[in-house]
Amino acid sequence: MVVLLMVLGLALAFLVTCSALLRWNEVRYRKKSLPPGTMGWPVFGETTEFLKQGPSFMKNKRLRHGSLFKSHILGCPTVVCMDPELNRFILMNEGKGFIPGYPQSMLDVLGRSNIAAVHGSLHKIMRSVMLGLVSPPLIRDQLLPKIDEFMRSYIDDWNGRVIDIQEKTKEMALMSALKQIASIETGPVSKGLRTEIFKLVLGTLSLPINFPGTNYYRGLKARKKVVSMLHGIIEQRRISRCSYNDILDHLLKIDPSSKVKLDDEQIIDLMIALIYSGYETVSTTSMMAVKYIHDHPRVLDELRNEHLKIHNEKSCKDAIDWNNYKSMTFTRAVILETLRMATVVNGVLRKTTQDMEMKGFTIPKGWRIYVYTREINYDPFMYPEPLTFNPWRWQESNLDSHQHFMLFGGGSRMCPGKELGTAEIATFLHYFVTRYRWEEVGGDKILKFPRVQAPNGLHIRVWEN
Repeated sequence: MVVLLMVLGLALAFLVTCSALLRWNEVRYRKKSLPPGTMGWPVFGETTEFLKQGPSFMKNKRLRHGSLFKSHILGCPTVVCMDPELNRFILMNEGKGFIPGYPQSMLDVLGRSNIAAVHGSLHKIMRSVMLGLVSPPLIRDQLLPKIDEFMRSYIDDWNGRVIDIQEKTKEMALMSALKQIASIETGPVSKGLRTEIFKLVLGTLSLPINFPGTNYYRGLKARKKVVSMLHGIIEQRRISRCSYNDILDHLLKIDPSSKVKLDDEQIIDLMIALIYSGYETVSTTSMMAVKYIHDHPRVLDELRNEHLKIHNEKSCKDAIDWNNYKSMTFTRAVILETLRMATVVNGVLRKTTQDMEMKGFTIPKGWRIYVYTREINYDPFMYPEPLTFNPWRWQESNLDSHQHFMLFGGGSRMCPGKELGTAEIATFLHYFVTRYRWEEVGGDKILKFPRVQAPNGLHIRVWEN
């Protein structure tokens, strides 16, 4: 009996303590001028619910509090904005009270000089450099031939195999990026980088708790190793003085007297940003494109016909050129519809540099604003029958010029590598659909938040046409 009373007493004390902590955290952030919402636990906030429930968490919050509400996610007090007009205003007005506000984990793992984190004059310099590295002329003359060579060889041995297309597209995107950025071919260096970059990616969206076993801890350790390896590659490049005609060559050949000048730390962070952004979007979009076109035979037939027309006009040894790529209009529509349906990017984060008024509320200086763009992808007014995979909608309407089109971000933060990423996915699809047919095996589950992923892989059986 005494033991039972002790257990009940401890349970009661635990509940009272939890209730007090939750109450205290709400009182801390209770200001009349703040948007409505809840803040969850001290330190942890509502991060667990946000990461586990994702879109349903957001929808429930909007039903309770409206399209502008406060929360505490990824270690920061945050206002979530789900209003399309307000989101557009925030993205178009960087420097007028808003700067990038990515979570601490992402800043620490990707580096303080990564293009997504910097602002002001440094952002203009780094964006200018990056736009030069992935400009259409450079893609046409230097990068597309590398992409073609890589994609052609990468899928060469898939015939008659059951493969995990998730793992294959991850490896494909990473290896393609390493080849374009620093001419790194398959071998010990690429294997070492691949292992650490996979850990680094997981650390970018995590609670910033530097304790062994956490994704944040593993991400920081992986960053140190990646930085060390990239620094070694830069040093070797300077010693050898050989020309590789890749992105690193262009970064190292920037005239020291030029206004556009980057030190080694900034070059390495820029390389990591290029690897990370390309890896995340290219791999996921490629995987989901394979999934969607498999599930929609009419789309696959149209896509295959477009690529067979290009294939039949060339010899088997001829690479895809810029004119071929630009003629892939339906392929581009498939890629855009995949980005929309899968919602590879759910939103972006900004940070206030001063108290900001929005819809009658005041967002305090230093708070994050989560510009949540996922919902616009399923807006029936912009996309009729939004849950239907319909690439033709992009050909029938000029949707990518709509003011609320945000698949690649917006404002001065519009993704600079969108054309390069599209070219990579289009080249992969060209060789995949003209050479192979496939079927899914295993009925693998796909999660779409916080990242689009198949927890147990996405397995397909592949055979030649």
